[in-house]
Amino acid sequence: MAIVESALKPNAKSRVGATGLWQFMFATGKQYGLDVSSYVDERSDPIKSTNAASKYLANLYSIFGDWDLALAAYNSGPGNVTKAIRRSGGYKNYWNIRHNLPRETAGYLPAFLANMYIFEYAKEHGFKRYKPETVYFETDTVVVKQMITLDQVSEVTGTPIEELQFLNPSYKLDIIPVVKGENYTLRLPTDVIGTFVNNEDKIYAYAKEELEKREKPLPQFFNANDRIRYRVKSGDYLGKISRMYGVRVSDIKRWNGLRNNNLKIGQRLTIYPRKPVVSKPVVAAKTPKPKPISGNVVIYTVQSGDSLWSISQKFSGVSIQNIKDWNGISGNTLKPGMKLKIAKG
Repeated sequence: MAIVESALKPNAKSRVGATGLWQFMFATGKQYGLDVSSYVDERSDPIKSTNAASKYLANLYSIFGDWDLALAAYNSGPGNVTKAIRRSGGYKNYWNIRHNLPRETAGYLPAFLANMYIFEYAKEHGFKRYKPETVYFETDTVVVKQMITLDQVSEVTGTPIEELQFLNPSYKLDIIPVVKGENYTLRLPTDVIGTFVNNEDKIYAYAKEELEKREKPLPQFFNANDRIRYRVKSGDYLGKISRMYGVRVSDIKRWNGLRNNNLKIGQRLTIYPRKPVVSKPVVAAKTPKPKPISGNVVIYTVQSGDSLWSISQKFSGVSIQNIKDWNGISGNTLKPGMKLKIAKG
């Protein structure tokens, strides 16, 4: 099944954002314990994603009681299979409802069965079996205690970087972070594990020194969100927003209780994107500090209709920037009653 999904490529990604061996969408992956952040995408972890896929398939089988329908639901979602059953008059055989399934799903089970046939009769069709370059039991993991890059691990252990990337596909930046409450591991060949463990202190000291020398700071660690709040801008419409986040117009309307397609500028919409959105923490804008004023200082009270330009014209030699600097103003907005310090020449 993973061959049909991804051709056994742990970093495979579809045009709609499904990722990994088992092509989990972000929301489904999170439902089955696969986390996504700015550094890590556990949907690309072969072991974790396979465990998650097994649980998901078992859950789908418990819903439909049929493995063909469970596979169809894995591909297109249980909702589409339920609709196809209803539109087919209640039939619960895959081949009887196939014409009411999405086109991709209609071809999914045949592709799966074709792969099963090839594996069963590979020899008869002239296919040769090749042994894997790396066997699972010839590798082991170690919990990382300090941020380290795969390049650094390659340098100190002599393991080719390509092999490390193959064994650790879930680290998007080839960097293993250390996050409170998480135990991120490094997978290595068993003949290298001993070297790493016996020299951990030296390796982490080297990694720290190398990271501190970087001219460009490392990205911050952010968790991906399964829900965002989108603010409608000028020129936005539901079709445009739906394409932006890989969802349907009908979904946006349902999530926000919209009865029509009309939107207002500034309106906030709740969206559950098909692709994960890595949100950065909101950093409060810095208010500029007022610069010292020399000479005689007068206090001017802002009147209705005043602007920075009109006020500057009332004082000889005073510019708009002067007023901003003296009063720690970053924008151009003034409120009646506001007190401004002005240096009189």
